[in-house]
Amino acid sequence: MSPRSLGGRLALGLGLVAVLGAFVLLGLVALEYVVGSDEPLTAMQLAHEVADHVVAPLIILLGLVAVAGAMVIRSGLRPLTQAAIDVDRAAQTAPRGVRIDHNALPAEAQPFAAAVNRLLARLDAAAEAQEAFAADAAHELKTPLTILSLELEKLPGEVAKGLKDDVAALSRLVDQLLLLARLDAQSAAETPRELIDPKNIATDLISALAPIALKSSRNLAFEEVGETTFLGRREAVTAALRNLVENALRATPEGGTVTVIAGPGPRLAVRDEGPGLSPERVAELSKRGVRADHASPSGAGLGLAIVARIMTAHGGALSADAQRRELTLDFNTLEGTRP
Repeated sequence: MSPRSLGGRLALGLGLVAVLGAFVLLGLVALEYVVGSDEPLTAMQLAHEVADHVVAPLIILLGLVAVAGAMVIRSGLRPLTQAAIDVDRAAQTAPRGVRIDHNALPAEAQPFAAAVNRLLARLDAAAEAQEAFAADAAHELKTPLTILSLELEKLPGEVAKGLKDDVAALSRLVDQLLLLARLDAQSAAETPRELIDPKNIATDLISALAPIALKSSRNLAFEEVGETTFLGRREAVTAALRNLVENALRATPEGGTVTVIAGPGPRLAVRDEGPGLSPERVAELSKRGVRADHASPSGAGLGLAIVARIMTAHGGALSADAQRRELTLDFNTLEGTRP
């Protein structure tokens, strides 16, 4: 045990007390021999007497004290270790409402556990408030935008088309801001993950974006390279892939094809026919407010920043291959990946 640890400090203190007690005992025994002896003893005789009758039993006693002390220290610290294990296990299955059972802890540790529980309660409340804000904002913002978009559909002419594009861009921005709010809430209090099949995510998204691709004279294709599943948040993974596909559709010239690739392993990749992005450029674009050359002028520069945030939350990585013109969502570092 390290002297910096609580157990190490207790062991060090107990050892010092035992050693000092042994020296005091030896001194008292030596004094007893000197005072109680009928004949004066030389220093050599006194040393022999003490060694024969005191040192050996004292060594045995110190050994027993060391063993008993180690057992007592380990037993005393076991509730703290068990509490840490219980909290960690609970956090994997019940991301919110996790509390330390301070009744099982020593009295000295109960105030600390109570303070940690109060902190956890505040974090839960903050996460719930942020999620409630995101839900309320989604309703308050998306509903009028949808109504406005439907009303604009009734208007003819180029002016109406420009207004429709502006409303669509505003709707995308609202979606991105709400997604960021949800990601922040999930960071404050982890939400449960589910088993995800990359193939299902890819095919569902292609079906959803096919009308948009067709309208812009682009093609969407799908490739599967091996099968696997991994643990993640479906909404967030879908949002990350959607951002990549939408960026690829904008970068690809008319008549070109954007290919979504599932695999190998827990990966999702998007290949386009645009100029391609280097890893350095992707790292730069992953910062909020930085937009690619082909990005929509009405955009806010949140696309790849959101993707990078989602991958960080999942313990994965966003990578780029400029020659293959691919961007890859790699979830290979995730715990719970199943081949």
